[in-house]
Amino acid sequence: MVRRFVPVLAAAAASAGLLSMFALTGGATAAGPATSPAAGIGSNWYAAAPYLMPLDNDPPDAGAVMDATGLKAFQLAFILAPNGGGCTPTWDGTKPTATDTAVAGVIAAIRAKGGDVSASAGGYGGTKLGQTCGTPEATAAAYQQVIDKYSLKALDFDLEEPEYENAAAIRNEIGAARIIQQRNPGIYLSVTTAATADGTGWFGKQMLNEAKAQGFIPDNFSIMPFDGGFNGAAAQTSALTNFNTILRNTFGWDAATAYAHEGVSQMNGRSDTGEYFLQADFQAVYDYAVAHHMARFTNWSVNRDRQCTPPDNNGKTSGVCSSVPQGAWDFTKFSVRFAGATPPTTTPPTTTPPTTVPPSTCTTTAWDRAAIYVANNTVSHKGHSWKAKWWTQGEEPGTTGQWGVWQDLGAC
Repeated sequence: MVRRFVPVLAAAAASAGLLSMFALTGGATAAGPATSPAAGIGSNWYAAAPYLMPLDNDPPDAGAVMDATGLKAFQLAFILAPNGGGCTPTWDGTKPTATDTAVAGVIAAIRAKGGDVSASAGGYGGTKLGQTCGTPEATAAAYQQVIDKYSLKALDFDLEEPEYENAAAIRNEIGAARIIQQRNPGIYLSVTTAATADGTGWFGKQMLNEAKAQGFIPDNFSIMPFDGGFNGAAAQTSALTNFNTILRNTFGWDAATAYAHEGVSQMNGRSDTGEYFLQADFQAVYDYAVAHHMARFTNWSVNRDRQCTPPDNNGKTSGVCSSVPQGAWDFTKFSVRFAGATPPTTTPPTTTPPTTVPPSTCTTTAWDRAAIYVANNTVSHKGHSWKAKWWTQGEEPGTTGQWGVWQDLGAC
């Protein structure tokens, strides 16, 4: 499953001249924590914090987002192992947290306005600390460096492809989360993983079984119902219902207890695979989450919560805008509401969002899961044309992003 744009859309945005690296300074030194933790931020804000890439994908000014929406917490992404290997935490695999001042500056600005942050470890792409640190203890020590550096009160473990297919890595990650929970009383921990129509797939279920075996229960287990053949809110809420059953069966909970440990992480606008999740879809999932007293409601990402030019971005997905007509921060405001606050009133978008996705006009032969393709073969799939980079069979176009076998040639 394609997830997050690290490095998928970050690299794509860079190649298109869209990537802006903010050189924010101040707040942290290598010798001590970045800032004092925020006071008075309840766990409801960590449960609602949307994802923000503070260094990639043209990051918006967090303070301006707070002023416009009433938001008080962000989920900063992503903590990874160094690209060259090792067991020390970095931002995006390239920027060591030990010497960071840029993200520390972002955090200081957020806290100066009465907000706070959580850090997210993992995501789609890059090398995860659980893959390189060798043991749960070593993995936990790496994450503890991040907690201490930024005085964190919350941490997210984003466990998905390809890491969650590695049983040893997941054992390290879950073990590290358990150790972090023990060593940092009161810390807010979320575990985020891939979704399927059945709730989550085989690897997601194995991750839950690992958590059960280790006796680890976070504040929530969240699924991401997008990039898996989802089509609007009905498919998403169906997956959430099914995931509730998985949680009940795994941990022996009743439905209410399972919902109290269940979260959702959505993708606003156009997904990697061409699914569309509009403001109305977010409203429907929000209503479901509130009605079932779910534990978390977040989305990927604040960087994308603004309108493209043109609004549909010519039928392409972007890391810096949503590819649907919208007002600035329309989707972030759902997080504010989930946290229990009322967003400021703003003028609605002048363009009515589309209610349907245009039908495909592809003339290229449709992709066939059973067929064998070689370099330069072309197919159509989900309204786009795709060209194979090398031999492949059974690998669905659009599900592994820029690093996969299929090159997206654009909409038909």
